[in-house]
Amino acid sequence: MSSKYKAKAKELIHEFYPNVQWKLGQEDCLDRAKRCALITVNEIIKNNLEYLRDVGLHNDVALNIDLSYWKEVKHEIENYEL
Repeated sequence: MSSKYKAKAKELIHEFYPNVQWKLGQEDCLDRAKRCALITVNEIIKNNLEYLRDVGLHNDVALNIDLSYWKEVKHEIENYEL
């Protein structure tokens, strides 16, 4: 996988990490941060798919590239470890 997907996954996870730090172990915080990042990415993917469906631009190259990007970021989030 490309390092740009890994970098975006790490950025999103670390963006949420401080917001989920309570009196939990490091793994619990990471898991919560990953879930928050996945919610964000899933919303982006869902909105792009809805837009493609509503507008009927199934062959819109830019949106399909964007969808591919976010799907790769999602994959990296799911597999991210400290």
